[in-house]
Amino acid sequence: MSVLLLQLAGPLQSWGASSRFARRSTESAPTKSGVLGLLAAAQGRPRTADLSDLAALRFGVRVDQPGTRVRDFHTAHHQVSGKAMPVTERFYLADAVFLAAVEGGRALIEELRTAVRAPHFLPFLGRRACPPARRLDLGVRHDTGLEGALREHPWLAAAWYRRQTTRAAPDRLPVLLDSAPDDPPGDIVADQPLSFDPRHRRYARRSVRVDGVPRPVEIPGVPEHDPMPLLESD
Repeated sequence: MSVLLLQLAGPLQSWGASSRFARRSTESAPTKSGVLGLLAAAQGRPRTADLSDLAALRFGVRVDQPGTRVRDFHTAHHQVSGKAMPVTERFYLADAVFLAAVEGGRALIEELRTAVRAPHFLPFLGRRACPPARRLDLGVRHDTGLEGALREHPWLAAAWYRRQTTRAAPDRLPVLLDSAPDDPPGDIVADQPLSFDPRHRRYARRSVRVDGVPRPVEIPGVPEHDPMPLLESD
């Protein structure tokens, strides 16, 4: 099995798993449905496309910099009638950094990496108003499983966060993983995507195991990243 590593960092992120009507919440870490949606968009899949191959991937995420939860209020108009819609309350994670990973067959993982490096649609971190501030692609690992990849990759926290937490830096980083078949029962969340069709989005339940890994050494520097040139035509 192969593992694709993704860096999810930006001024704002929002990963809703239970949003309803006028209140749009965010989880404290990226959701599987959100990350698979990002990958499907990178491949250029229509929203009505079959997701069974992506949904079969095992997913995990490491919290390298938890960020701060912020609240915003949003107004909009109905796209058909033009009437004003109710004001919605929306929550985001500010200045958060995550290491996400998906594990699956080598061919599919390599296809996804190619798509992430040259995405068909501009990637975003949960919502379209949340573009990534760093490059997404952190490479593919063929020599270790999902847990090993999340344990061994260098710490991605920003330099200012590392300076602020020099004395209080966590010795272990939280990790959320799709439960393996032999794992004890984990937290059950409705976050296994079955369809992104806007007329009828559907999600199944999945079991999540919460764990932690020793904090790795950090990456010495973060390269500049501008996502827009990826979409510019020649």
